[in-house]
Amino acid sequence: MRTALTGLAFALAAVTLAAGPAAGTPPPDDDTLRGAARGTGIRIGTAVDTDALAADVPYREAVAREFDTVTPENVMKWQLVEPQQGVFDWAAADRLVDFARANGQAVRGHTLVWHSQNPSWLTEDAFTPAELRELLRQHILAEVGHFKGRIWAWDVANEVFNDDGTLRDTLWLRALGPGYIADAFRWAHQADPKAALFLNDYNNEGVNAKSDAYYALIKQLRSAGVPVDGYGMQGHLGVQYGFPDTVVENVRRFDALGVQTAFTEVDVRMVLPPDVAKVRAQAEGFSTLLRACLLAKHCVSYTVWGFTDRYSWVPGFFDGQGSATPTDENLQPKPAYYALRDTLLIARR
Repeated sequence: MRTALTGLAFALAAVTLAAGPAAGTPPPDDDTLRGAARGTGIRIGTAVDTDALAADVPYREAVAREFDTVTPENVMKWQLVEPQQGVFDWAAADRLVDFARANGQAVRGHTLVWHSQNPSWLTEDAFTPAELRELLRQHILAEVGHFKGRIWAWDVANEVFNDDGTLRDTLWLRALGPGYIADAFRWAHQADPKAALFLNDYNNEGVNAKSDAYYALIKQLRSAGVPVDGYGMQGHLGVQYGFPDTVVENVRRFDALGVQTAFTEVDVRMVLPPDVAKVRAQAEGFSTLLRACLLAKHCVSYTVWGFTDRYSWVPGFFDGQGSATPTDENLQPKPAYYALRDTLLIARR
């Protein structure tokens, strides 16, 4: 059962492990994030680099030990599962699903409809709107159908809004209009009625124009009977920008809509090199989102977008930035790791 957490308890959590493990040695199970999360009502997860999972034994052992859920970083994206039209390659994704089942983990599917990482045959060929709608339908039915019963939740539609709350200009919006979002959810539900179906985006963790747009969209879709089950907040933060201060308010208003919420891709980057102030701020960034999840009735999971700097996507996309995950390149925990673990342990009391 989820426990209400006081401001004092959270302050203690931030102070206790800003510098390392607490003095008392917890039971072995509680030494892991997965063990600490047990009983909180929240699944703790990570995005997985499947190449590393196959080749790096310490990485593979840490994924199995530390997390309740796994999300494929890339191997369920359209570009990889259907590289040629009508030719499907499920092998890498199947291996991850099999790994998760062997380790008692749930799988979050990522992602069915996105403006990025689509196969070149889809974006370079001139399809009519009717053809594109049918291709999208076939893709969703094929992928969700392939994994039916093996995926806990799907990011159905990813990053459909701009930061100002307007719909993003994408292949799908131009060809099909805004109705493509509802269609995607209906098709995904048709293919696997038991999977939880989410919208997912970044810069939507607090109350702002983008999260307002999602609130209005979800309210509209659900009133029309569209099977939207959840709202995903990616949580890509940077210590140099500060952290949103309306996260609890935001997740709680989605509670009131009757949908689940989840933090789906959390990392907290910094301008390199790290220093004491940045590392402490990073720990607070990770725990700020976790506390918000714990304080929301229907927040069901918290996923870091990679747990080690060894395979983090951040340095390749943000020049001069990095050190964005809870453990370093040698898989050694940072203060952020301990802040997450102790926040979960306090929530169980």
